[in-house]
Amino acid sequence: MKAFMSPARWLAGINADAAALLIAAAADIALILDSDGIVCDFAFQSEALALEFAGHDAWIGRPWREQVTIESRNKVSDMLRDAHSKAHKNGRQVNYPAVRGADIPILFSVLPVGETGQIIAFGRDLRAFAALQQRVVDVQQSFERDYARMRHIETRYRILFQMTPEPVLIVDDASQKIVEANPSARQILGRSGKIVGLQLSDLIQPDCRPFIDSMMASARVSGRADDVPLTLTDSDVAMKASAFSFRQGSSQLVLVRLANHLNGEAHGRLLTESKAQMLKLVEHVPDGFVVTDHNGVIIAANEAFIEMAQLRNENQAKGESLDRWLGRPGVELNVLLNNLRQHGSVRLFSTLLRDEFGAEMDIEISAGAVLNGGDPHYGFAIRATNRRVVAQIMEPRTFPKSLEQIIELIGRVSLKDLVREATDVIERLSIEAALTMTGDNRASAAEVLGVSRQSLYVKMRRHGLLEADAVGLE
Repeated sequence: MKAFMSPARWLAGINADAAALLIAAAADIALILDSDGIVCDFAFQSEALALEFAGHDAWIGRPWREQVTIESRNKVSDMLRDAHSKAHKNGRQVNYPAVRGADIPILFSVLPVGETGQIIAFGRDLRAFAALQQRVVDVQQSFERDYARMRHIETRYRILFQMTPEPVLIVDDASQKIVEANPSARQILGRSGKIVGLQLSDLIQPDCRPFIDSMMASARVSGRADDVPLTLTDSDVAMKASAFSFRQGSSQLVLVRLANHLNGEAHGRLLTESKAQMLKLVEHVPDGFVVTDHNGVIIAANEAFIEMAQLRNENQAKGESLDRWLGRPGVELNVLLNNLRQHGSVRLFSTLLRDEFGAEMDIEISAGAVLNGGDPHYGFAIRATNRRVVAQIMEPRTFPKSLEQIIELIGRVSLKDLVREATDVIERLSIEAALTMTGDNRASAAEVLGVSRQSLYVKMRRHGLLEADAVGLE
């Protein structure tokens, strides 16, 4: 601390009242203590701050140490002991019990004054600083959660990329250099050495390079490219390649999928035992699973979906639009298909499923898109949610209790009804908040809300906040 150079010259005429005002203005809270640490007087910078401290009216005549929380008492004792020491230490944080909520943190510095051993303790309110620190901690924890989630996503991607039996290459769009290649691609390309860093054109015959250039240009413009023929340089193997463009940071990358030119019988033999077991598992899982083309026309459906839709067999579903059983016709399916085309996946989309007899059930849909011969196909996992104990899904005419439940009605009722329901929710929540603020004093609540008491009683009765036989209209 840099002290005044000549305080006796400029401050000699300050009286006790002026000094008291200076002390009160210099701190959020100031205490005058005797040599034994007994509070002789205190001052707050604002009346609002004083109301936050529990029992402050009884501070005078009591030891300062007994007025703070238990964990802060030793700090107070240390400051009082070192107050008259020349080796004066920096301020210490002590906590006061609050009238409500968390303890109040105060940063105190002590200063001896006068010749009788009196001490002045200057306090600064640290609640704003503590709130800022808490926000920093929350943000840091959020970053750590996002980082962990991204690491998990990267791990799953790595496992999928390495274990898929299909040859896959990741190619930089600008330089057409190979950025990554999975083991299947390394095996089929016949390169025992390094593939990453080579030009994609170095791995194919010269006469096929125009096809690759066309595929890359198409992927750059439209985001994907259909199958093009190519022949490998080392093995003279005839293959076909399809491409899908995506961004990673500031780089434009292309995922190139390779496949053999095989007839249908040979292609069928490429189905590994593990994939065959996975298909059997999908067929018998308790959740519905449907595969459609890019227009939402069903290609395949498992037993669970057949049962949910009350169909006799899978043939009744094939060739039909999923829109026939899903939500409102022409609405939900279009939303799902648009999201799949733009993002490639949809998670936990809430809607309704109607069976053949008109019965409805609440469902959640997660969907993903895959390329099959250059054409997109979509897989829909359908899970019934009406049996969940925690999910209290509402009927369209049931009065919602919160704005979150309003969201569950979107797609089931008209916008006009949604606006009316939302208005009722806000009105009920406002009445409850006003009653809480006024200690259930209805006259004061009506004044706070700007309505008459009679109108308040009518609204309370309509929202179920006032029994029919309660106090009548006044």
